[in-house]
Amino acid sequence: MTSVTTKQGDVRGYASDEGVLVFKGIPYAAPPVGPNRFQPPQPPEPWTAPRDATRYGPTAPQEDGGEGPLAEMAPRVVIPGDDYLNLNVWTPDTAGRLPVMVFIHGGSFTSGSGSLSGYDGTRFARDGVVLVTLNYRLGADGFLWFGQGTPNLGLLDQIAALAWVRDNIGGFGGDPGNVTIFGESAGAMSVCTLLAMPAAEGLFHRAIAESGAGHSTITPATARLIGTRLAAILDVEPTREAIARVPVARLLAAQAQLGQEVIASPSTKRWGEVARNVMPFEPVVDGDLLPATPIERIAAGAGRQVDVLIGTNSEEARLFLIPTGADAKISAPIVHAAALRYRLPAFRAVRSYRTGRPGATPGDLLSAIVTDWYYRIPALRLAEAHPGTFVYECAWRSPAFDNKLGACHVVELPFVFDNLDDPGFAPLLGDQPPRQLADAMHKAWVDFAATGDPGWPAYSPGHRVAMRFDTDSATTVDDHAVERVLWNGRR
Repeated sequence: MTSVTTKQGDVRGYASDEGVLVFKGIPYAAPPVGPNRFQPPQPPEPWTAPRDATRYGPTAPQEDGGEGPLAEMAPRVVIPGDDYLNLNVWTPDTAGRLPVMVFIHGGSFTSGSGSLSGYDGTRFARDGVVLVTLNYRLGADGFLWFGQGTPNLGLLDQIAALAWVRDNIGGFGGDPGNVTIFGESAGAMSVCTLLAMPAAEGLFHRAIAESGAGHSTITPATARLIGTRLAAILDVEPTREAIARVPVARLLAAQAQLGQEVIASPSTKRWGEVARNVMPFEPVVDGDLLPATPIERIAAGAGRQVDVLIGTNSEEARLFLIPTGADAKISAPIVHAAALRYRLPAFRAVRSYRTGRPGATPGDLLSAIVTDWYYRIPALRLAEAHPGTFVYECAWRSPAFDNKLGACHVVELPFVFDNLDDPGFAPLLGDQPPRQLADAMHKAWVDFAATGDPGWPAYSPGHRVAMRFDTDSATTVDDHAVERVLWNGRR
């Protein structure tokens, strides 16, 4: 057993078989229940006896992942309990002063946790990094807002966790003056939103966004539309106080129903901005905590002192089309309708995407257009808005589903964490994923955290260079330029 003193009290972790020191389930804020429900995160109560930190703590309330192939691709861990605003630390030595990396998980702001075995930080600690994973409030508890009270509670949780890191990570061998935040999907959207939030300024020094950028936010009007419909499903008044009285299981079921309603009828009149990305719970541009959209704030200079690395996977949308079999149901008219919906010149755009992909099916074309609209183009726009940003693309194609899954959403995570042997990643990776890709991606993340340089030139409008990670990795310049130009002037 190994003990570290924090501001709240001592925590007792353990040494793993690999010689890494591990501390799990450390509270960084008080349980967000009772009088703390729908309130900003409060400091945790101190403790006197050493606190056991050998097991993961509770996770934020969420439905389990269910069954089926899509659930296997993105597994969940659900641990019940109220004290779920907690974090986990992996360190090689509590006496060091090493770079710190803080991972923010994805899950559409409604699921996920820092407790997934694939996020184990052993390999980061092995390579001289103190790795932190965390939980934050999800769904209605994290992002419901009717215009009164404090918005964006899930983001404030992340800020509270970063404040905990600033105040305590030195005892775990980390350098509070060298903190890199990184996240995937909704976690990457969180990273880019934190770049734009005044309350987060100074809490981190570098940022990595994997498959998410600075465009996924909603207006207060849309937040009210979502909240009002959630209340109607629950048959309660449209207030946080009324929703707080609903049993958690019933609230989670209502959130799931709301999400299905958005997918079934993505009407802008009914759902506002949510109709376009079908995520009912997102950061709200309230004008105070989040003064403007992240991309607008970043373009105006917010986060300019922070080093940024951002990127996407080549075929992100295939995760949502291949395991479900939806790709086989896509027709040419659906592809054209999607291009129009994303405000592209439909016939010219579809022709361009088809020219670059000989033999592509309508499902392939839809996947490429959605990948660009939701992931690649927003990432490039953030890189353009933040001088000195580094850009990457993960192009390794998973052999799963008869080699159809491809370079889909989340496929980079096992390589970034260098956890290719984790059983939870097996359905995603198939047999014998390339060791050299894990070596390259993991090293780039570690190098960036340590020095601000991942190993290739920065991206700029005059030199659109990016690292293309694959079995054999190399830099590219303005890859898919014709398709990029199609999106000029559009989201």
